[in-house]
Amino acid sequence: MTAEPRPDHPAVHRAHAVQDRDKNAGIVSRGIGAFLDLLVVWIILGACYLGLALMKFAVTVSEFHFPQLNILFTTTGFVITSVFYLSTCWEVTGRTLGSVVMGLRVVNSKGVRVRPAVAVLRALFCTVFAIGLVWVAVDRRRRSVADIVFRTRVIYSR
Repeated sequence: MTAEPRPDHPAVHRAHAVQDRDKNAGIVSRGIGAFLDLLVVWIILGACYLGLALMKFAVTVSEFHFPQLNILFTTTGFVITSVFYLSTCWEVTGRTLGSVVMGLRVVNSKGVRVRPAVAVLRALFCTVFAIGLVWVAVDRRRRSVADIVFRTRVIYSR
């Protein structure tokens, strides 16, 4: 079954249509989504570490040992990876992997995808000030500190 085609849009199968609701997402669904995104970033960082170790092994087989973790390097890598992952996902689709699992989407105040600059700034803010997500639990309109600062919303989307 396909939806009725409109003259300006091609026919879309109903199973593939995205249906956004106007309801802001709550703390539980957003918290679980954020945790899943944190796992994705850790997996990416782990894969980069293993890739670095593999390259080091290929160059120095006889003297190989795993690279030492440095707190500055690890923290910088975490921030860069998180910002890149979050901003790219929010800019392109409005959804990260955690958002897809939880049925969420980040939109601007008009209900459309955020602009690239807003996506990068929001990602940086959410990475450095992650505790701002807790504000969703006390805000009447279910907004995090990042939502208030950047005039965004996280809505339910299927």
